Amino acid sequence: MASGEIDETNGIDTAEAETKQFDIVTDHSDHHYANLNPSSEDQDSTFTNAGSSVRKKIMQEWNILKNNLPDTIFVQAYEGRIDLLRAVIIGPAGTPYHDGLFFFDLAFPSDYPNQPPLVYYHSHGLRLNPNLYAKGYVCLSLLNTWHGNEEEMWNPSGSTILQVLLSLQALVLNEEPYFNEPGYEKFREMPETQKISNNYSEEAFMLSCKTMLFLLQKPPKNFEDFVAQHFLERADVILRACKAYADGHMRVGYYQDDGSSSTSTTVEVSSNFKQSMDKLYADLETAFNKNKDSMQEKSEEMKETACAEPQQTMEVH
Repeated sequence: MASGEIDETNGIDTAEAETKQFDIVTDHSDHHYANLNPSSEDQDSTFTNAGSSVRKKIMQEWNILKNNLPDTIFVQAYEGRIDLLRAVIIGPAGTPYHDGLFFFDLAFPSDYPNQPPLVYYHSHGLRLNPNLYAKGYVCLSLLNTWHGNEEEMWNPSGSTILQVLLSLQALVLNEEPYFNEPGYEKFREMPETQKISNNYSEEAFMLSCKTMLFLLQKPPKNFEDFVAQHFLERADVILRACKAYADGHMRVGYYQDDGSSSTSTTVEVSSNFKQSMDKLYADLETAFNKNKDSMQEKSEEMKETACAEPQQTMEVH
């Protein structure tokens, strides 16, 4: 897609509209870094000057994202603010974050790529991972927000935005997030530590479910249809997983789409977890039904509008 090119889908049922892996939109008003580079829209800005090395590098990043994003990560750039990006990662299967949506706002610094991008996580005030703070701070060596080995840190000559997103998906939103805490990995084989890890995963799943409720109530701009469609498609699976985890049929993260588990071992469930999940189940069911009704109403309105439009006929002479 060329810079500034915007595709619009008109007259298509929202259930049939397909969200592009990489798209360009116009409204950046709710972006966390919208006021970071106030001169970025000026003609002499490093972001708008056609000869700027920063602009050229960002355009390269756009092409990398357009051609290489996995089908579980979606990115939107902004026509008038190329220094900003918004990404959503679908929670990976086999983790406490499965089927959740996790939004990140990114901003290119004016000396990019000498410095890594700024990344803000839309937490809704919840800390569901050791690397993702309640105030949106993202702790990751690749972003230079956590010390690590030299090869793990940002490399101006080789690191990319795609690499950042893949790291967030694979290293942060992983199967056992408890061990993301510094120094905890060495205790992985201890039985008591494994139980604590399981409890942490239960909490992470509950917070992921709460994040779903926040997103359904107020989705990020330009992703409204995406959020609605995702939860329309995944509602039943999410609810079945909630029930399976609450009843102790399987460990959190092990539920599969067909209702089976990758382990046959039942797990002990605390009364607090079961009560919390029962409440979340009811809240999610209500929110999913409301989302479904809203999408059906929108679809009917679009069909009525299409039918009401005058049809052109060919004159025969």
